[in-house]
Amino acid sequence: MRLQADNISVKLGGRRVLEGVGFDIEPGQVIGLLGPNGAGKSTLMRALTGQLPAEGAMRLGAHDLASISPAARARLIAYLPQQRIIGWRLTVRDLVTLGRLPWRAFGRRPDSGDEAAIARAMEMADVTPLADRIATELSGGEQARVLMARAIAQQTPLLIADEPASGLDPAHQITLMQSLNRLAENEGRTVLVSLHDLTLAARWCDRVMLLNKGRLAAFGTPETVLSEAHLAEIYGVKAHRARDEDGLIIAPVGLTERQNRD
Repeated sequence: MRLQADNISVKLGGRRVLEGVGFDIEPGQVIGLLGPNGAGKSTLMRALTGQLPAEGAMRLGAHDLASISPAARARLIAYLPQQRIIGWRLTVRDLVTLGRLPWRAFGRRPDSGDEAAIARAMEMADVTPLADRIATELSGGEQARVLMARAIAQQTPLLIADEPASGLDPAHQITLMQSLNRLAENEGRTVLVSLHDLTLAARWCDRVMLLNKGRLAAFGTPETVLSEAHLAEIYGVKAHRARDEDGLIIAPVGLTERQNRD
């Protein structure tokens, strides 16, 4: 389903933290949401998921995201928040199974289709070996992967993940981005993922949105958006850009003169 936003603005505590953001995203893409701390990334994600009131229009396919019911939203959008909180002493398998709740009648046990979705999600997040472990007893990185598996198991046309790579080791960061690409390319899902690692965004995202001070500063291919000029202007960093056989590499190497003065 096509994800569209027009003139999205959000006020928090009387202060406008998101201003006039608009975009039009074809399905089957991984979209990186980038920007400095406080740029509005989490606010935009929470507005799209109905957690914050927003001005403007937001649509997913034929659905008006501002007016659909919570039950309908749960079948359209899977959301992985930045705060990773597991409140119950559940096994990993039982926690991932919660991702199937929007598709099951209350009290009904998982059927074969649910079980297949759960198994696949656990494999994609590399948590199958942890299936019988108590989720609250896992490391922070392991818990992050379990929560991602729950979101994948929800099988929604839109998956929104707020900094899912944070706290993961390099191998699992790559595994995560590979899995998100598989969801987009093979199943036509739209994935909106916020990232701070510029190379992860450059190599694994089809397009990137760059937010700054609540506004959309740039939207396009990583090659175009993650330019030295944009990184200097918005992040205040000097960056080394290089290429290898797998794509673009972006390494911040210092602060701009303006940032040093500040």
